[in-house]
Amino acid sequence: MILRAEEQHTKNMRIVNDLGCSWISDLDRRSNIKNLDKNKSCDWLIVGAGYTGLSAARKLSELHPDQKIIVVDAQLAGEGASGRNSGYLVDTTLNDGFTSNKELSKYRKKTDIYKLGIDVVKKFIKEHQVDCDWNESGKYFASSNQKDRKILENFSKTLSKLNFGHNILEKDDLSKRLGTNFYNLALYTKGGVLLHPGKLVRAMIDTLPDNVELLENSQLNEWAKNTDRIICKFNKHQIITKKIIFCTNGFLKSLGVKKNYNFPLTLTASMTRPLTDIEYKVIGKPKEWGVLPVRPMGATIRMTKDKRILIRNTAEVHSPFKMSKPELDKRSLNQKLGIKKRFPSLADDIIESSWSGVVSRTRNSSQIFEKVEDNVFVAGCYNGSGIGVGTLFGEQIAIKASNENSDEINIIESRTKPTWLPPQPFLNIGVKTRLMFERFRSRSDV
Repeated sequence: MILRAEEQHTKNMRIVNDLGCSWISDLDRRSNIKNLDKNKSCDWLIVGAGYTGLSAARKLSELHPDQKIIVVDAQLAGEGASGRNSGYLVDTTLNDGFTSNKELSKYRKKTDIYKLGIDVVKKFIKEHQVDCDWNESGKYFASSNQKDRKILENFSKTLSKLNFGHNILEKDDLSKRLGTNFYNLALYTKGGVLLHPGKLVRAMIDTLPDNVELLENSQLNEWAKNTDRIICKFNKHQIITKKIIFCTNGFLKSLGVKKNYNFPLTLTASMTRPLTDIEYKVIGKPKEWGVLPVRPMGATIRMTKDKRILIRNTAEVHSPFKMSKPELDKRSLNQKLGIKKRFPSLADDIIESSWSGVVSRTRNSSQIFEKVEDNVFVAGCYNGSGIGVGTLFGEQIAIKASNENSDEINIIESRTKPTWLPPQPFLNIGVKTRLMFERFRSRSDV
């Protein structure tokens, strides 16, 4: 079998995550793990076993019950970004207000996609009776800086035009709700959901249909089209498939898929141990809550169902993707300081674990969802909103790849498409400069 060079795509980077993620540590160890130990063929190959890939597999199984479906992942399923995020199922993302009906229409389409994402996850957990700490608590866009009031007021005007339930809260009310005096104002939206991302993705793994084969610790190194087949080479073996769906999100670029339209960012987060009854009482016994920053590089922070506090306040261009322990420790120290600023009564050594993860970004914060070429499809680049949107896009890319259509696909494809990115080294220079600028603007809320 001859591979045409112009159709061959390679991946040279080994994907390995650090092992400190609290969400994943909460789960029981799996015993049914299989890797690729011989050459295989299939009707469908899905690359990436996170929310998107698992959702795509489920829908393909429903549409093609007699066809062979394989899902592969370079690591353990669900232990990439899907199991490492902050656990927000978002209904809106913040903007600085719109001045035209065209801008408002684009934003409405964006929120329509978020709503569909919430609905598809909710349907899944109801169907399979999944316990993932689901909490329709809403979320807060909060700031300690009074200068951000204008941003929130403008955002409020946008939400009012779209009939989104929300309200602006001041310091005293926030203090009662969050258990901290750190924030001076916030905009609260009612539609957001908090959950345990590890429990959700584990449930998606455990309920995979019988005609779906999951292969883990099996990294795709090369893929190439040859007439009506796609040859996928791994370390020792290969898979030949009729159709392929790429669902690797932050690793799309390294696989040569839409490489001029997306780029990876590395995020780090830390989680405390559960608060003691006394610690919880001291901060006012707040209900579970989630805070997103007004400025892009401010801290994302939330309290979990079991009274742990998660904080994420970094985003950076980082290579290799695996972050060493000394590097993680440096970022963990910053997150320790972030928690201390908000909750000075808590112990200095309260952080239990820290971890890193890779997300995918596009220039204009739009997602990738398309047929790349014959029999090659891709869904990804959720710009930090992957739980709901990733699950939705997985389901719908399976429908699209099956040459079918849906109302959801029509909504997805009416969105603004991702825009082209400049080549290296200009891309990295631009991204690093922008991150530095946003970090400076957000310094008070880190």
